[in-house]
Amino acid sequence: MSTDAPGLLAVDLGLRSGLALYGPDGRLRWYRSQNFGSQARLKRAVPSVLHSAGPLAWLVLEGGGPIAEVWEREALRRSLPVLRVSAEDWRVRLLYPREQRTGGLAKEAADVLARRVIAWSGAPRPTSLRHDAAEAVLLGLWGVMEIGWLAQVPPEVRR
Repeated sequence: MSTDAPGLLAVDLGLRSGLALYGPDGRLRWYRSQNFGSQARLKRAVPSVLHSAGPLAWLVLEGGGPIAEVWEREALRRSLPVLRVSAEDWRVRLLYPREQRTGGLAKEAADVLARRVIAWSGAPRPTSLRHDAAEAVLLGLWGVMEIGWLAQVPPEVRR
């Protein structure tokens, strides 16, 4: 697969955001956490984040409010389709009900599952994995299934 093929960028929204880029084969290319520090810096940084992600076919956002609006405005400027979802919606598809009882349990389960996705994708293993980056990895996995790049969670990732 060419790395020039348009990808899907998943963003766990916040001033500290998790970012995860997927290729059309449904595999994770890269992931990271980025601290924008302030709304003004986030607003200035979003165009370069989208540009540096390479050609994109989709932007998937978890969350809403003014931060989501910054990302959506830039996506609209680029004619980039956006999927917006709540954490509860993607978690239902990827986590067991017992893992969703509290936010803390969901974050722990997300960390474990994200590490499996990273290994399955052949992406560099994390030395530490922030919860926003782990959630972006899973948000992106939900996104590639939602748009049809993957039919289901790969057997190697299932627990």
